[in-house]
Amino acid sequence: THSMDFDDTWHPATHPSGAILPALLAASQMLPPNTKPNGLDFLLAFNVGLEVQGRLMHFSTEAHDIPKRFHPPSVVGTLGSAAATAKLLSLSSAQCCHALGIAASLAGAPMANAATQAKPLHVGNATRLGLEAALLAGRGMEANPLILDDIPGCSGFSAFYSVYQPKPLSAPGENHEFLLEKQDIAFKRFPAHLGMHWVVDAALSVRNLFINYAGSFSPSLIRTIMLKIPVSKYINRPFPSSEHQARHSFQFNACAALLDGEVGLGSFSESSIHRQELRELLGKVVVEHPEDNVANFDKMYGEVALLLHSGDDLTGKCDTFYGHWRKPLSKESLLKKFRSNASHVLPEEKIEAIITLVDNLENLSDSSQL
Repeated sequence: THSMDFDDTWHPATHPSGAILPALLAASQMLPPNTKPNGLDFLLAFNVGLEVQGRLMHFSTEAHDIPKRFHPPSVVGTLGSAAATAKLLSLSSAQCCHALGIAASLAGAPMANAATQAKPLHVGNATRLGLEAALLAGRGMEANPLILDDIPGCSGFSAFYSVYQPKPLSAPGENHEFLLEKQDIAFKRFPAHLGMHWVVDAALSVRNLFINYAGSFSPSLIRTIMLKIPVSKYINRPFPSSEHQARHSFQFNACAALLDGEVGLGSFSESSIHRQELRELLGKVVVEHPEDNVANFDKMYGEVALLLHSGDDLTGKCDTFYGHWRKPLSKESLLKKFRSNASHVLPEEKIEAIITLVDNLENLSDSSQL
């Protein structure tokens, strides 16, 4: 789910669904025929998995910014997977506590592996190890039931965050409101790090201004490309040399959008990355980090300015891209994305069957049909 960096993103920043959905699908298939969870069971377990991830991240102020130390899905995603699976398997309260404790011992991956082939393993391991933690708890393995508490002198889950202040949760009742009800999830329009979506929309905006100005997009008229972006080292990559580096490069995505008028699946092919005209554009990029442009997916913006040889300059800016939780994709756009991705591996009739199943998930008698 994460190998193309095309999965959903939440705030505080993590990729919530990829860490839990495969575990729930596996658990649904694993259970014997007479105990298969129905669609409502599946949806509730999914929400529990998201809820645990979101609550844990809200306990840390550090988690609200673009991460520097641990890749969030490898941390909260592992516990989310354990919680979701434990819920689907109907583990007892004590077993659920042990599942989270076991998962905490299996969690964590460093951000240094961002923009490499190892990064997708973080999400794959999160869903796999969370499932494993729940299965072990169900078979009697124990762990520290206070793993999520902040105990002085004893690092539990607090080991992952420099600031960690857990809060007790009220018992769910009729008035319980899931985090997913309060905040939407961001769905990407193209397969790259979420931060790239701001600079691409800004670049497309200024590209239109440039075409109106010059009649066509003529790179030779451009002296400097100025990017105003937040400080975040692992996505500030002036000359990416691989597919994964390109997916994590403000510079590459801005220049690809300027040159092609879009960013899509083909933008990250070897031939596209190493084009001479693209490399020439990358050589014109200068980066600035305005103090008001913070590394936070809820507050950041992207700005792309073209400084021309004529002395004129044109600027495009984006503070909320299409697909952000403040500006969510329409169902039509989501279905278009799903059909496009699924068409590489499934025939059309199976794609439409999945869409129908998901649309009616709450009425599904056996969620393993997914």
